Amino acid sequence: MGACPEITAWRPRVEGIDEVFHAHFPDHVYPMHTHDAWTLLLVDEGMVRYDLDRHEHGAPSSVVTLLPPHVPHNGDAATPGGFRKRVLYLNTGQIDADLVGRAVDRPVLRDPRLRLRVDQLHRTLERPDDELEAQSRLALVSERLAGHLRDEVAPAPQVPDRRVAYALRDLLDEHVVEGLTLREAADRLHSHHAHLVRAFSREFGLAPHQYLTGRRVDLARRLLLGGMRAPEVAASVGFYDQSHFSRHFKRVVGTSPGRYARTGSADHRRRSRAPRTNAA
Repeated sequence: MGACPEITAWRPRVEGIDEVFHAHFPDHVYPMHTHDAWTLLLVDEGMVRYDLDRHEHGAPSSVVTLLPPHVPHNGDAATPGGFRKRVLYLNTGQIDADLVGRAVDRPVLRDPRLRLRVDQLHRTLERPDDELEAQSRLALVSERLAGHLRDEVAPAPQVPDRRVAYALRDLLDEHVVEGLTLREAADRLHSHHAHLVRAFSREFGLAPHQYLTGRRVDLARRLLLGGMRAPEVAASVGFYDQSHFSRHFKRVVGTSPGRYARTGSADHRRRSRAPRTNAA
């Protein structure tokens, strides 16, 4: 009997990603099959050998692999001990259908920057509370994937779009608590998702999700100093739950919400102002 695989799979609340799939397969062999989504593969340990459209390919840990929808492929370990992989099944709307043929011809993408971005996207998706960050990262990943297939990985520099950057900032300011998706912002501003992220980051020096988190933390600080309890603050300013709130608050402010609130209490202020006396 073969060794048991380790598998984790879920469907994130991020439009454009149908499924996230993490697995360690000691000895599994995939038969020929197809998916109705783009298969974006990272191999973290070992190496995978597979056939795509009757041509043999390999997926080592240093590359990104993109398999197109509806094209048969198989897969098995090319190294002892099996392989460990992370997969994103991207909705067909993320990459133009006319690029399927290009992906069949060259599914292996040797791009360290792209691999880093896909890794960061996976790490964001492991947290069920940062959808805007995941949407922003997905937009840049999808743009770079399409650029590879079109031989446009390094496009000509674009003229900074300050207008759309400030319009997005205004939109985020209007939706600090309830938030909004990147698609909603793109539809309202008549701009592409990736362009929104790039324009905002270029103009303000931080990504849209970082700006929104900072605004929420600022609002939380005022509520905490006003006497509201931390669990109530988390929901009042738009954080997913108390853990989500505490993690972001501590990263921005440098201390936990509870300790921050105690610094603003009347007793704490009296103690901090009390003169110190030397012991006799």
